[in-house]
Amino acid sequence: MKKKYLWMMAAILICGLTIASVSLSSCEKANAQEDNPAPKVVSTELIRTSQSWDGVELPDYLQGRPELVAVKYEFPAGQKLGWHHHPVMNYGILVQGELTIIGQDGKEKTVHEGEAVVEMVNTIHHGENRGSKPVILYMFYLSQKGLPLAVQHPEIPLE
Repeated sequence: MKKKYLWMMAAILICGLTIASVSLSSCEKANAQEDNPAPKVVSTELIRTSQSWDGVELPDYLQGRPELVAVKYEFPAGQKLGWHHHPVMNYGILVQGELTIIGQDGKEKTVHEGEAVVEMVNTIHHGENRGSKPVILYMFYLSQKGLPLAVQHPEIPLE
């Protein structure tokens, strides 16, 4: 009988220690969570302007119902995009590589990874990837249904 009693006491002691251990572990986790709160959302404004990258004031918004368009562009290394102009306002974020934008007047802007750029409106220009890796660029257009995002100018040769 005494053996049975000792076994019962041992079992109760083991259960008690297990419960205490789990409780302490839970408290430690709760304290750790209090010490290390969940990360907060961070908001970083990339650009705020009323001018395109060349310093020209943007035009007024178009009249009528807007159509917002988002486009992902991928430029292989060494690739040149032909001369064109945008009849609508647009801006973008370069997520990989470097892109050089050249205006017909010879003015240049190199956009680096992580930077935002506001494109020229109704001004002829082209882009070049002069780097060694592909460029990935997300562009956002403030357009209207039926309007082209860009008008090509194949009559102007690339050098």
